Amino acid sequence: MKIRLQLSSYWVLLSIMVALSACTSTPDPKRVTMEDYNPPEWVTKGAGAFSDSNGKAFYGIGSATGIKNYSLQRTAADDRARNDLAKVFEFWTKSLTKDYQAHTTAGDFNTSSEEQNVEVAIKTVTSATLTGVLIIDHWEHPGRNELFSLARLDLESFKKNLDLHKELSAEVREEIKKRADKLHEELEQEVSKKEGNY
Repeated sequence: MKIRLQLSSYWVLLSIMVALSACTSTPDPKRVTMEDYNPPEWVTKGAGAFSDSNGKAFYGIGSATGIKNYSLQRTAADDRARNDLAKVFEFWTKSLTKDYQAHTTAGDFNTSSEEQNVEVAIKTVTSATLTGVLIIDHWEHPGRNELFSLARLDLESFKKNLDLHKELSAEVREEIKKRADKLHEELEQEVSKKEGNY
């Protein structure tokens, strides 16, 4: 009888310990954000148009993660940064096309030659952006094997590259240059609005 009493005491004690341990909880682990790793400002700022000590420029950000081959990871991040930058100009070429189409209906021009000029202008903008883009910085996220690349397209270099495209008339090249300045101003204002500086 004494053994049964001891065994039942052990069972009661064990049950109480299990019940008490079930009530305890482990605290949630602290969420680690990118800012905890102090990345360069451009990593969190994102793509856009900015003015810096070197003048006006367009920027694109790319990243690649989970790639063990460093050279391949760097190439992928660089290409994604260039692609991010090209998206800015893709938007611009669409608005440029719309402007030229409006110009066609407003003026007394030959419709087919105007449409051809629009097509050539779009091709030129795309190739000019790829010609002048430089990868100017990299940053590796220490916590997750992710490499970031920063692509830069200097506005003045873009304009100079545009002069190499002789298939466009001088008038069309000048119009594209003016619109590039306007695009930079608009994008810079958008960035300022997002940052609360405007």
